[in-house]
Amino acid sequence: MTEPRKTEEQVDPRGKPMVPATPRDVVHVRLGSFGLVIAIAVAVIAGLSGVWWLMIIGIVAAAAIGVDMYVATRRQKSLGGGPRSEAG
Repeated sequence: MTEPRKTEEQVDPRGKPMVPATPRDVVHVRLGSFGLVIAIAVAVIAGLSGVWWLMIIGIVAAAAIGVDMYVATRRQKSLGGGPRSEAG
């Protein structure tokens, strides 16, 4: 297999290859972190209030958001750029 050519647009001034961040992955991580804080807060407040069914929903939502963020970060790392965008 041949290595793809590195053109000037694909290398930053320090010589590191640049991989554009997928906007979808960046949105998943940024909005996911906001949603994760809300889900955990709902679970904690519901647990302190004794509303167990709402606490379970908050925990399940936090777990789902955490898995989604992990998958988005892993997908971005497989591209070689990590979870940060080029501008980041």
